[in-house]
Amino acid sequence: MSEDTTPPRRDVRFPSGTDRCHAWLYLPAGTSPARRVPVIVMAHGLGAVKALRLAAYAERFTAAGYACLVFDYRHFGDSEGEPRELLSIRRQRQDWQAAVAFARTLPEADPDKVVVWGTSFAGGHVVATAARDPRIAAAIAQCPFLDGIASVRQLPARETLKLVTTGVKDLLAHARGREPVRIKAGARSGQVGLMSSVEDMQSLLALLAASGIEEADYPNDVPARVALTIPAARPGRDAHKVACPILFCVADNDDLAPPDATVRMASRAPRGEIRHYDTGHFDIYLGDDFDAAITDQLDFLGRHVPVA
Repeated sequence: MSEDTTPPRRDVRFPSGTDRCHAWLYLPAGTSPARRVPVIVMAHGLGAVKALRLAAYAERFTAAGYACLVFDYRHFGDSEGEPRELLSIRRQRQDWQAAVAFARTLPEADPDKVVVWGTSFAGGHVVATAARDPRIAAAIAQCPFLDGIASVRQLPARETLKLVTTGVKDLLAHARGREPVRIKAGARSGQVGLMSSVEDMQSLLALLAASGIEEADYPNDVPARVALTIPAARPGRDAHKVACPILFCVADNDDLAPPDATVRMASRAPRGEIRHYDTGHFDIYLGDDFDAAITDQLDFLGRHVPVA
């Protein structure tokens, strides 16, 4: 029987606002207050939770000697917050700040070697977080959402109108104290959703399967008001403020975070590095594309935030 080399993890919680976020803490062997290591703070993208394959990344990083704090946003996954699946850009940015602050208090972590890692929608949060916090040692943004206008332009006009209409209905319901009007994060044909192409839905289902999650068990409905905030979300405009080294992993066939807009904004980061992958938005989490991306990310970390 082969020895299990999966790094151990423990459940932790940290405060954000009036709620608590749940996180997995991975620590490499031999870590102690006398031997502190860099810590990578990690979170997922649009409507997603840490159980959706983030463990695969954390295990590789921990095997290389890095601690990892992998968290769910408020309202999602194992974290607190009502209503459930509320997708608020402002709140998620606050969760990032709270997670970084908590990581700096970990006795096993070097508070001056905190790395932020985000994928998809969280790739934009990483840029915003690193731009705001000059103590961040390095950042990794995988298939990042940097330009809301560019993403919305990918949608057919009819789909955009449905999203706006449903978003307004949800805002009115919220103002009247009623239950949220919801839309799908990942939609099938005929459904109103933030991600609605057949290819994206098939890739999302493959990602769920690889994570051991049944589609019926995955919360996929979010309050529709978020659709009104996405066009104004352009975190890539802050790339020029990111002082630390930052790696952008760009999926060249991405129809959710258009690669041209991503590269244009990423190029403004003073210490930015860009890597390209011949893959789609969800494909980078699996198989050879995952291996290629994680290899580049480990190389980046080894050059900029090496483990002593």
